[in-house]
Amino acid sequence: MPSDATGLQPLPRPKILIVDDTPANLVAMRRLLSKIDADLILAASGNEALAACLDHEFALVLLDVQMPDIDGFEVAGLLSGEARTADTPIIFVTAAFSDDVNRLRGYHFGAVDYIAKPINDVILLAKVRVFLDLYRGRQELQRLVAELDARNRQLEVEIAERKRAEQEVRHRATHDTLTELPNRALFMDRVEQALQRADRQRSQLALLYLDIDGFKPVNDTLGHHAGDLLLQQIAQRLGSAVRKSDTVARLGGDEFAVVVQDTAESPDSAEQLARKLLDILALPFVLDLGPSGPARVIIGASIGISLFPDHCRGVTDRREALIRAADGAMYAAKQGGKNRLVVASVVSVSTP
Repeated sequence: MPSDATGLQPLPRPKILIVDDTPANLVAMRRLLSKIDADLILAASGNEALAACLDHEFALVLLDVQMPDIDGFEVAGLLSGEARTADTPIIFVTAAFSDDVNRLRGYHFGAVDYIAKPINDVILLAKVRVFLDLYRGRQELQRLVAELDARNRQLEVEIAERKRAEQEVRHRATHDTLTELPNRALFMDRVEQALQRADRQRSQLALLYLDIDGFKPVNDTLGHHAGDLLLQQIAQRLGSAVRKSDTVARLGGDEFAVVVQDTAESPDSAEQLARKLLDILALPFVLDLGPSGPARVIIGASIGISLFPDHCRGVTDRREALIRAADGAMYAAKQGGKNRLVVASVVSVSTP
């Protein structure tokens, strides 16, 4: 069945079940209802009516009361007791039981109305049209609810996709695409947050600036792909060496930085971490270069250290002062022979 403009299946033609054990009555009822826009299904007994209800959904059941096998009351009771057919309207068509007691009995078994025999054409058509209109209205409402549910699900998918895209954009704006480490912009924000936290908790923090020694020869000799692989491995080693509360960032090129929060009372702890980083970066790196095979490279690092509050006293822009002190110490380490660490305003300390 083709879909309509909304993508949903069009509403099916309503079906009416006519139940009567007299063939002539069935023929007469079918003739009377031929003008109705509905499919007519005939049943000559209560059992046939119940079987038909298993195969079809009916907008209305026109049910004779007096039948030999199962009378109309029993059929109506069985239909009203099943969840699938409980809401199907039933009109009793009968010449008997016109008194109020039997009418109430019929309503008790699920009838919604009575039509007396001999049947008045105008009354029959009018009542049938009312119930068909109610059925169509209910079907249209169900379709609208289904369409709304489908649109809501689609909207939920679109919202989830938009959130995912926004998160991806935010991530790309604040992280280095090669190493997935925080980039310079996020690093600056993390330094500021660390300073505010240190103020609140009256704690210390350290800033480590790292420049990779020996990176350019690897890049020039083995190619940019090898250089990228090396930077990724460097990032992994640095990340594994610090606490989750600390921040490792790539500032660009072969420069990295580490924000170390809650350093111990002695500044030696920052130096101890720097020595640890020098040691792990001094270990050989193995780069998988594909068809040309793996390459084993050895590099080093020069590290400059600045401390809060030691290197921020009496300045307005503490973040800039901290960064400038660490950067200056790092250049001092390189000038002192590389593969060293230097604490700002303190003499160089060689790697053991």
